[in-house]
Amino acid sequence: MPGSVGIVTALASEARTLTRRRLRVRTALALEHGGALWLSGMGQEAARQAALGLIESGATALVSFGVAGGLAPGLRSGTLICPSCVLDERSHDYQPDPVWRASIIRRLATTQLPRADEGTLLSLPMPLLSVAEKGAMRERHQALAVDMESAAIAAVAGEYRIPFVVLRAIVDERDDNLPLELQAGIDAWGRPRLARLLVILLRHPHLLAELPGLVARMGKATRSLRLAADAAGLELGRNVPQPC
Repeated sequence: MPGSVGIVTALASEARTLTRRRLRVRTALALEHGGALWLSGMGQEAARQAALGLIESGATALVSFGVAGGLAPGLRSGTLICPSCVLDERSHDYQPDPVWRASIIRRLATTQLPRADEGTLLSLPMPLLSVAEKGAMRERHQALAVDMESAAIAAVAGEYRIPFVVLRAIVDERDDNLPLELQAGIDAWGRPRLARLLVILLRHPHLLAELPGLVARMGKATRSLRLAADAAGLELGRNVPQPC
């Protein structure tokens, strides 16, 4: 895939919005409509290894693609963000490629998908699970949303002097608490560990009431990602001709 776009996704559900091919973890998978996908698993180190692996496979541009948690009030599940800045836990900022980002935003503007076109994405080593944690990070950084992978991908892009962009969809909103207990019921790629999940639900039966809302929010986010990828087109708009 020389000279192509490398797309990093942490979760299997995110990757499935881009391809119908059988997913493979920690390896470059050529996409039907150009570029390559790397299913990394969650976290900064996994994302960094994915970005390095894609570059070794020939990628000359990187995308951080997937879901994010909302920090700004009123930012609803399924809202797309293509941030103008990525901020890490040390307050180091990374600037996505402005021409590429503008190309994606123009294409998304032709859809009816909800968008937040300007703002910062905060990228942290650990997830923010509570409303209180989200509120504190919003007050400190004034970020729109939070994820765990984009800063690591951006840092690799900077090291190799190649462009990057971020395209994310909000999954949990500012006022959503995420049950800590359920985190042990999924693997690094967001896939359910059925036996462990059953044990967790038997020990904490009140969590059963949380599952439909979690599934519905993820459904909204992945639907937006799928439609956004379709609208952005070949290699997520990287090679779209620019208007004169």
